[in-house]
Amino acid sequence: MARQPKTTPARTGSNQLRIIGGQWRSRRLAFPDVPGLRPTPDRVRETLYNWLAAHINGAHLLDCFAGSGALFLEGLSRGATGGTALELNRNAVTSLRDNLQLLDASQGEVIHTDSLHWLDQSASRQFDLVLLDPPFHQGLLQRSCQLVQEQGWLAPDALIYTESEQPPSTLGLPASWQLHREKHSGQVYYALWKT
Repeated sequence: MARQPKTTPARTGSNQLRIIGGQWRSRRLAFPDVPGLRPTPDRVRETLYNWLAAHINGAHLLDCFAGSGALFLEGLSRGATGGTALELNRNAVTSLRDNLQLLDASQGEVIHTDSLHWLDQSASRQFDLVLLDPPFHQGLLQRSCQLVQEQGWLAPDALIYTESEQPPSTLGLPASWQLHREKHSGQVYYALWKT
C-alpha cells in the first residue's frame, strides 16, 4: 500500500505579512491559508510604493483582487485617504476586515464580491490608484483592465498597477494607458501605468 503524504491542516491566520512603511510600519498581520493566494513579496511592494511616493498621500485606492490585503494595507499605511478592497474568498474577506479593525483603519472598506461583476457597472466613484493583481492563468487581468477603463473607475491622471505572469508589453491593455515603470521578479512581472 502506498504511503500517504503528511499534510498539515490549514489554519486561519497561520500566515503573516509585514507592512513595510508608513504609520503601521513593521506591523505583522495574519492572513488565512487560501488556495492560490500569493501575497505580493516585500521587495516588490517596497519598489511599487517607492514608485508611488509622490502620489499615494491623499489618494483614493481600489484593490480589485485584494487577497491577503498586503498591497491594500501598505497603501493605507502610507497615506491613502481611503480605499476599497474587492475579494471573492470569504475567509480572505473576514481576515482583511479583522486586520482593518485591528489597525483602527476606518478609511478602508472590504467588499465581498466577484471583482469582474463589481467592475462591470457604471462607476459610482473614481479612484486615483487601482491595483490589479488577479490570480494568474485565469485571463482575469485583461478583462479587469478593460472594465476599469470602460466603466469610468479611473480618476483623471490615475495610476494602475498590474502583476502578471507575462511581460507588460504582451498584455494587450487599453491603448490609452502608458507604461510608466516595469520590473520583474522571478516569474512575476509588475508594472505601473499612467492614464
